[in-house]
Amino acid sequence: MSLLSIQNLSQSFDGKPILDGLTMDFWEGHIHAVVGPNGAGKSTLANTIMGLHGYTNYGGEIFFDGQSLRGVSVDARARMGITLAWQEPARFEGLSVLRFVGAGSKRKDPAHVKGLLEALGLEGERYLHRSVDRTLSGGERKRIELASILAMEPRLILMDEPDSGIDVAALDYIFTALSRLKNQGATVIMITHSRAVLEQADHAFLMCNGRLREKGEISKIGRYFIDRCIPCDHINEPDEEESIL
Repeated sequence: MSLLSIQNLSQSFDGKPILDGLTMDFWEGHIHAVVGPNGAGKSTLANTIMGLHGYTNYGGEIFFDGQSLRGVSVDARARMGITLAWQEPARFEGLSVLRFVGAGSKRKDPAHVKGLLEALGLEGERYLHRSVDRTLSGGERKRIELASILAMEPRLILMDEPDSGIDVAALDYIFTALSRLKNQGATVIMITHSRAVLEQADHAFLMCNGRLREKGEISKIGRYFIDRCIPCDHINEPDEEESIL
């Protein structure tokens, strides 16, 4: 059953089409990956689903659990159980990790927050009372953000480059978080340039030039990382740096 259904979605900026007639269904309780070259429209897709400022004037329809999201604010979408994990996690000067992780959780006790942090490889006692600020590395903030998402127990999580800023040693903890989210019954949509992240998904979509080019099993979509490109009517060929991502 589809938790999120996108029907003929289009999005333009300054007269330039970024999303062009996308139709996609994301199944409840599954991990989905969205891959494709830079500029394919992947992040625009996530921002439009979340309803961020500047992304609300779209064509087509987005349905969440059968309800149209047109005109629904970001805050209202969050209350419905939709959340977005940023590629670059935010800093909150003066806000402790305990307060940040516990903010959206039904359980506010430090022991619960400590357990979530430790599930992501962060020693609870060392981090609970630290500030979510520039003293934390990007990788630490990424894992703290994931702990906050686990605490919220959302229904739909949009993850833009979940491995961004994460070293190889920490990547397994990200995969642990994905497994835990799935076990909670959440639907996860991961935007990624990483084959390793793609392989954590149950199903994948391949985008290029704002359009859906292919969908299916991971083994099928994974060919994109081998062939470096896909047959399509894009007027440009991806450069070497993009094609090997």
